[in-house]
Amino acid sequence: MKPTLNLKKLLTAAVAATTLTLSAAQAAPVFVATTAIVEHPALDAVRDGIKQTLEENGFSGDDLKFTYESAQGNPAMAAQIARKLVGEAPDVIVGISTPSAQSLVSATRDIPVVFSAVTDPLSAKLVSNYEAPGKNVTGLSDMTPVTQHLGLIREFLPNLKTLGVPYNPGEPNAVAIVALLKEEAAKIGIEIVEAPAPKSSDVMMATQKLIGAVDAIYCPTDNTILTALESVVKVGIDAKIPVFSGDTGSVERGAVAALGFNYHDIGRQTGAVVVRILKGEKAGDIPVRVAVGSDLYVNTTMAGRMGVEIPQSVLKRTTKVIQ
Repeated sequence: MKPTLNLKKLLTAAVAATTLTLSAAQAAPVFVATTAIVEHPALDAVRDGIKQTLEENGFSGDDLKFTYESAQGNPAMAAQIARKLVGEAPDVIVGISTPSAQSLVSATRDIPVVFSAVTDPLSAKLVSNYEAPGKNVTGLSDMTPVTQHLGLIREFLPNLKTLGVPYNPGEPNAVAIVALLKEEAAKIGIEIVEAPAPKSSDVMMATQKLIGAVDAIYCPTDNTILTALESVVKVGIDAKIPVFSGDTGSVERGAVAALGFNYHDIGRQTGAVVVRILKGEKAGDIPVRVAVGSDLYVNTTMAGRMGVEIPQSVLKRTTKVIQ
């Protein structure tokens, strides 16, 4: 009888262990990993918006493992981070900015990848089709409304003829924006003067070269330029050249005005896509969306310091006034 009792005990222990293992597996938190090419207010706001939306949809506390890593502006580091994250096998990985998204897409064909704050996902070769991206990738584009931006700058400067644009020629987002900007500017008689700055340390010198050559300066949603925005603002103040931006967060840092997306809202829209995947949808079946919603910010103090008046037509529709 003893062997039979021992066998029963062993079977009971085995069942208990299996039950505990299944319970632990069921209790495992959802794992969402995020990464960005660099830390600056716009990209940080995207990350925060993603997490907020996850929490609002029940993925919070012990039910959520949420990680974030920055590549510190280094594409090689972005590739290393992508490989590291893939090795950790999260449920979804979010690439904030084009370089980080490209690194993730190159690193995995199995784990769902959601991109965000990517201007042109087609030219970046993240997807080949907006409506049916296929494979394991989808996300949000923040293609800049450059026609509206040019119109806004013209409201400030009706006689605008030349517009200086510092940008990183190595960043696909920036190249796409500048190409579109030149195309639209030519239609209304504005010349775009390029100021290439491959690294953030180049931004000051590149912007200084615009002095005497342009009526205003426009900073696109370029990670390199936005990281060193204070350098552009200093040139604008010293040379009395008004600085405009495609990123509303730049206005609090010194730009005169910006008509752009609320990047926290973009994060929330991205988070909604992540939630759909966590609930069972395949990334490749979710159409790529262009982010919606824009805000108009103006900085009255900087307008004065850069020698330009804010038109009443602009003030009437301003979302936020910074003094």
